[in-house]
Amino acid sequence: MNARLTLFGNRTANKVINSLASTGGAVSATGLPVATQELVKIRASQINGCGFCLDMHSKEAAAAGEDTTRLHLVAAWREATVFTDAERAALELTEQGTRIADASGGVTDEAWADAAKHYDEEQLIGLVSLIATINAFNRLNVMTQQPAGSYRVGQFS
Repeated sequence: MNARLTLFGNRTANKVINSLASTGGAVSATGLPVATQELVKIRASQINGCGFCLDMHSKEAAAAGEDTTRLHLVAAWREATVFTDAERAALELTEQGTRIADASGGVTDEAWADAAKHYDEEQLIGLVSLIATINAFNRLNVMTQQPAGSYRVGQFS
């Protein structure tokens, strides 16, 4: 697969990507667990079919010590026993926030209330911001057909 546009190395694309990436520091400062952040990025990327982000975030999660069983079961999190209630709430919010156009009214009150049971206001802001940001990255990569498979851990650090 060849990319439609070269995002890496293009001055304008770098400005956009750096702006989006800067949200990562703000999200991390909320205390949202790193494992949860990676699970959210992986789940949104699965839904959106973003191979580039799946490659990146599954490798980053594994390098950070995430269990491979959990990584393999993200797509089937509802049936899996390896996720905490808090992670399940984050994954549900991720799915509903990613599929926002598919549901009238967007995220349900139930999904929001469940997430609010597990995360404080700062973490919820971080979680919502993370979901929005990974969806933006997914769309950039899918529209421009960025190839997956060659990401190296820490490549963009």
